Amino acid sequence: MAPVHVLRCCQRGLAWIPVIFIALVVCWSYYAYVVELCVFTITSIGEQVVYLFFFHLSFIMFVWSYWKTIFTKPSNPSKEFCLPKAEKERYEKEERPESQQEILWRAASSLPLYTRTGAGAIRYCDRCQVIKPDRCHHCSACDMCVLKMDHHCPWVNNCVGFSNYKFFILFLAYSLVYCLFIAATVLQYFIKFWTNELPESPAKFHVLFLFFVAAMFCISILSLFSYHLWLVGKNRSTIEAFRAPVFRTGSDKNGFSLGFKKNIAQVFGDQKKYWFLPVFTSQGDGLAFPTRLVNTDVEQPAVTLQPEAKLSAADVPSSPLSESQNRLLSSEQDANSVGAHVENETLQSAESESIIYIEK
Repeated sequence: MAPVHVLRCCQRGLAWIPVIFIALVVCWSYYAYVVELCVFTITSIGEQVVYLFFFHLSFIMFVWSYWKTIFTKPSNPSKEFCLPKAEKERYEKEERPESQQEILWRAASSLPLYTRTGAGAIRYCDRCQVIKPDRCHHCSACDMCVLKMDHHCPWVNNCVGFSNYKFFILFLAYSLVYCLFIAATVLQYFIKFWTNELPESPAKFHVLFLFFVAAMFCISILSLFSYHLWLVGKNRSTIEAFRAPVFRTGSDKNGFSLGFKKNIAQVFGDQKKYWFLPVFTSQGDGLAFPTRLVNTDVEQPAVTLQPEAKLSAADVPSSPLSESQNRLLSSEQDANSVGAHVENETLQSAESESIIYIEK
């Protein structure tokens, strides 16, 4: 046991190397910009004040969002998704997969589950010994099931999921703003140092490397940030983008998409004034998510049907919508109810006219 424990401690220690590297780069960039550029290179007081103000604003937001992404603990499935003690013992004693699935179907009858495995079975984690909620996956690096898991990011040494996905998006956004601001303001002095228009000084090398590093990070962050914005607009995780979730009727990569505005609100919340602050405002509890009622996405005109499992979903009673689902789907349900009301009135008026016509 001792060697295994030592190995895990070493792995945990090594996992912090990318975070320490980013921290050192950020600290050096702060020194190079504030001291070497603004203090020793820029001579205009007004330019110094403007540059330092906007630099510190972007720096604070970048560090704040990065800190929240690193130290926000991933959300795990609640106790209601754990098998009762008696059912758990029966599950472990059973050797036949069919019997184990019967136990899981009974336990999942009262849970808001809409996704299945590729074979149509209940998703269960043998490692954590819990029934997996929708969009939940087991992270091998964190060794736990993470709600709405997106991916495990080595640069933050944390699993990006329901609890910190908004912080991760803001971290990418503010790191991009931070690098763009540095590159844009350093460019003129980079050119002057390169063309020997400024005297030789130790600040020259800091300014030159500052521009190169900022430009390099801009390119890499921009592609990643654009990709995650596209995922937010489609209401998909990185895992779901590569492997479409399987519902009771089959796989559907757009099964959780509620429309662009509602997809944005599910991650950033209803109140726009909090969208750009690293505070948690995501909707729902991470355990249940509203699903798309009608497949209208042009990227997937039809749902791919798969053979039903031995125990079909019809054997399990439908679970009620959670509070977050009711709130997100309320506008759609209101529209449907209004349409149904108008349709009923139209049918009633048509029936009355036909009755009058017959009497005549």
